[in-house]
Amino acid sequence: MKIFTIGFTKKSAKEFFEILKTNNIEQIIDIRLNNTSQLAGFTKKDNLEYFLKELCSIDYCHFIFLAPTKEIRDRYIKSKDWDVYVKEYIELLDNRKVLDKLDKSYFKRKSCFLCSEASADHCHRRLLVEYLKDHWDYIEIVHL
Repeated sequence: MKIFTIGFTKKSAKEFFEILKTNNIEQIIDIRLNNTSQLAGFTKKDNLEYFLKELCSIDYCHFIFLAPTKEIRDRYIKSKDWDVYVKEYIELLDNRKVLDKLDKSYFKRKSCFLCSEASADHCHRRLLVEYLKDHWDYIEIVHL
């Protein structure tokens, strides 16, 4: 199973949608806590859903249960302590029982987790796919 991730920050709309099309992504799974912020630009929920469907024939869904809480995110922004953030986010995934909520069959389609961070290095999308890889059979992770 191959799971993709992408962040939209530091990408133009053209670059973002071309990356998705080039990789034949079939569904975007938005894992942001806030997908309606003005700062989201072309990835604001309603706009993104429209652009994905019209430009790329990509389905859109928002799984807020995969987003960190505001409290976890705010603590990280204030402290910049990545290790604490990782620990808290992984505990959150366990507490939310995400492995019970995400059916592997959902990923038979080319799926891509979406967040805002430009790089997956310090983003919860990387933590999420690594968590899934640790608990499920073989997963190949591709960060776009």
